[in-house]
Amino acid sequence: MAGKDCAVIEISTGDFLMKVMEMKTGGWRLMQAHAVRIENGYELSYTFGMDYDWTSLRLVIDENEEIPSITNIYPAAFLYENEMAELFGVKIKMISIDYRSKLYRLDEETPMKQL
Repeated sequence: MAGKDCAVIEISTGDFLMKVMEMKTGGWRLMQAHAVRIENGYELSYTFGMDYDWTSLRLVIDENEEIPSITNIYPAAFLYENEMAELFGVKIKMISIDYRSKLYRLDEETPMKQL
């Protein structure tokens, strides 16, 4: 069954936590979060769902930009955020459970960071 309301919303880092809090207070659940390496940075997508609808908050950040964790709002995000940090090198501050690059056994540091 297709969702009736699906959207990708590009937001700034400054609006990120406020928008995530709006999703939480609106009853949306965190469905997934992922990173994609782009030239000189990352595209991060945090997707939220309710019923058959979904909304993705998308941030485009510089390679050296640090973003806040959403684990104080959505505790289960710690796995997604550890993965983004460990595999891609995304700088995420204050992850509630931070594996500090020990989530996976890797032969090389941040293997997805290369373009």
